[in-house]
Amino acid sequence: MSAIILAADGVNVAQNVGFGIIAAAMIFAALNVVTTKNVVHAALWLVVVLSGVAAQYILAAAEFVAISQVLVYIGAVMVLFLFGIMLTRAQIGKEAGLNNKAWALGIPIAVVLFGLLAWVILDEFGDDTLPDRGPAPTVALSDQFLSIYLVPFLALSFVLLAAAIGAIVLARKD
Repeated sequence: MSAIILAADGVNVAQNVGFGIIAAAMIFAALNVVTTKNVVHAALWLVVVLSGVAAQYILAAAEFVAISQVLVYIGAVMVLFLFGIMLTRAQIGKEAGLNNKAWALGIPIAVVLFGLLAWVILDEFGDDTLPDRGPAPTVALSDQFLSIYLVPFLALSFVLLAAAIGAIVLARKD
């Protein structure tokens, strides 16, 4: 008997449950990104959101894209965000007055835009299903990228790290 639970129409139930759990965690983290008053905590919640995106790619059997998501967005962009926070001498901790005074106006506008987007998508695509795809074309790309170009990629990442640390040393005089 298969370890994968399939519904009557062949849908993988465990994959759908995993998608729902990851999506709920991403929504919770995204709400924390925009509601926290600590800039560093907002950046760390964004790491959780981007990790959820990588997990969704893994569920979609796009492992190379998931690893690229982790390397590029979590590994590089978030490090640059944190360096930017440190270089701008932003107050570390809770800050008052970060929110716009008319933030409540954005909630009904966001609900209307979400409804409009959902209506357009359902009207356009309705009950369409995605075609069954063949083997992933990224396997050859990932094998090439992670074999002969791995050393230059790692060397470049160390050069960028040294440049970022040098910028912090030059910017901080205290």
